Amino acid sequence: MRGKSVAFFPRIHYCPRMSQPHMDVRRIATLARLELSDEEISSFTGQLDAILGHIEQLSQLDVTGIEPTAYPMPIPAPMRDDTPWQSIPTADFLQNAPEQAQGQVRVPKVVADA
Repeated sequence: MRGKSVAFFPRIHYCPRMSQPHMDVRRIATLARLELSDEEISSFTGQLDAILGHIEQLSQLDVTGIEPTAYPMPIPAPMRDDTPWQSIPTADFLQNAPEQAQGQVRVPKVVADA
């Protein structure tokens, strides 16, 4: 797959109805970099067909006037006052640090020089 352009990846278009009876499991596996046996492909094809059939049924429901939600019931977000308060003393915090310098914890470098 090296040397392929971005055009290798399929364009995603909005389609209100499923146009194909099934999806090509082998192509999806290739895009996901999965190695599947012929038996697994056969099994997953049936499973994907069932999922797409269910989605087709759901797409036929009339949902006009229904507000999209992430959760079926409102979830309160408890908030507390943002007030400053005393933190752990620096000496107590640094006593557990494997390395320290100038009153700070030293950590390994994780970003290479650009």
